[in-house]
Amino acid sequence: MSARAIVLAAGKGTRMKSARPKVLHELCGRPMLWWVLEALRAAGVDDVVVVTNPQLDPLLASFGVRTAIQSEQLGTGHAVRIGLDALAPGDGCVVVAYADMPLVGASLFEDVRAALDPDARIALALVTARMPLPSAFGRILRHPRKERVERIVEAKDCTPKQLAIDEMNAGIYAFAEPALREVIAGVGNRNAQGEFYLTDTVALLAGSGRRVAAVSAADYRTVLGVNDRVELAEARAVLNRRLCEEHMRAGVTIVDPATTYLEPELVIAADVTILPGTSISGRTRVGAGTTIGPRCRIADAAIGSRCDIRESVVLATRLGDDVRVGPFAHLRDGNVIGDRVRIGNFVEFKKSEIGDDVKANHLAYIGDASVGARTNYGAGAITCNFDGVNKNRTEIGADVFVGTNSSLVAPVTLGDGAITGAGAVVIRDVEPGGKVVGNPARSIATKPTEA
Repeated sequence: MSARAIVLAAGKGTRMKSARPKVLHELCGRPMLWWVLEALRAAGVDDVVVVTNPQLDPLLASFGVRTAIQSEQLGTGHAVRIGLDALAPGDGCVVVAYADMPLVGASLFEDVRAALDPDARIALALVTARMPLPSAFGRILRHPRKERVERIVEAKDCTPKQLAIDEMNAGIYAFAEPALREVIAGVGNRNAQGEFYLTDTVALLAGSGRRVAAVSAADYRTVLGVNDRVELAEARAVLNRRLCEEHMRAGVTIVDPATTYLEPELVIAADVTILPGTSISGRTRVGAGTTIGPRCRIADAAIGSRCDIRESVVLATRLGDDVRVGPFAHLRDGNVIGDRVRIGNFVEFKKSEIGDDVKANHLAYIGDASVGARTNYGAGAITCNFDGVNKNRTEIGADVFVGTNSSLVAPVTLGDGAITGAGAVVIRDVEPGGKVVGNPARSIATKPTEA
């Protein structure tokens, strides 16, 4: 049976105490709403309408879903009516879910869809969970003999006896669409809140002779919504643990998952080792046999095989194979680094191309530059790439020796095999094999170059 979904996201989320809409708060680098949409898509539900409020709606353009605005907060039944108005009538399944439930996995959406069977007069399947008491969730009321679900009573409308029931409504539904369109029109608002409850559809369907199937969640914690920042942190920890376990089962060693922070869509090869205190995010790819950490931050990087990155920051940088980084190095956006490069403590690169076998072992800065193979870049050496108005390029050839505390004032070129003496301030190009010293740097010898 084909499936579409209505995701309810119009709530204000005032308990977050934030100017940001609740469903846009992030867990493991992705908004809360993203997790719900990804789980639905993984369950085969691609046609989704998100019911929003006027403040949230303009912020959802990047999610690739249709939206419908609920201008007044008149309850979940009213929100579903608005979602249905955005869908052309069909005869398939409509899944209804909440946007603040990021821990719900695709398998639960698949299970509740599978339980729907119009041929057996099952017009609605819903997820229930056994939860600790007391609880603010709606209670599941079953027929005393047949054990069929007959209705749901919201906690605020429960009698004391009903409040003692521990089977509760998780808020995930799969409706046969024709039955939903029929029954939603009969939902009223005679309740303590004066709202239109979607849960009233259960009694209406059961009363018309159609059946309601219950799908039990194995762990009630997976269906808990996020209402404040404490619950946000708790949900993030669960999602992060899931991500770590996924990679560990694929052959990655994560020494301490509790202090390793991952995001979805990472590509990490087998036999990578991640040490404690490390964050890996964005579109990062890591090659086999690499060790990262402890205490590293990696984002949007492409890291080769057998690299070793210690206590460093690597952002939007591509590393070749067998590269050693750190401790305390900072590779900023836009670097392309070759094989077997050595980048030591307190070294910073930015928008630079670094050839194979280059060494920059201590206290150095290379920005807006290219460095040829086998060059040695001394401690304290810097490229002076900014003239106050523009960023200028430094071109360093192969087999160059840049002396300690050299300042290369861009734009400038050092030819293959050139040498700068300690403390040299290079303001003019140095020819291949040239040797310069002083401030400003001047030539003192020419190193022969091979024919």
